Amino acid sequence: MDQDKINKLILDSQEAKEKAYCPYSKFRVGCALITEDGSVFTGCNVENASYGLAICAERTAIVKAISEGHHNIKALVISSDMKNQFIRPCGMCRQFIFEFGKHISIYQTKPDKSYEMETSSELLPKGFGPSDLAAETIS
Repeated sequence: MDQDKINKLILDSQEAKEKAYCPYSKFRVGCALITEDGSVFTGCNVENASYGLAICAERTAIVKAISEGHHNIKALVISSDMKNQFIRPCGMCRQFIFEFGKHISIYQTKPDKSYEMETSSELLPKGFGPSDLAAETIS
């Protein structure tokens, strides 16, 4: 993906972060993803007083894309307010991302717009995916 598209997705993810609803953790996260056809979807984390009902920014963006009929995710960018380290997806999000592709590029950023990129397979080696459900099993 070219640098201009990456920069635009970084800005989109930072804008999404501004919309985060996180009154409990105060940990804002934003995500922007791009599909193979060039469609962009954003999401932010949304917390709940019943903590287990919170949803991460990555899953919010993916659910928005899927609900609009876009299943081929090319890349996603994650932003937070952590200035000294890159934001990484939590384990649940790594599994959720992996569902939609083993080679999705995941750009993990800092507020200064610097980033690291790893694929979904790199972040979740030996991940469990749709093909595992088709594996031969004992009867």
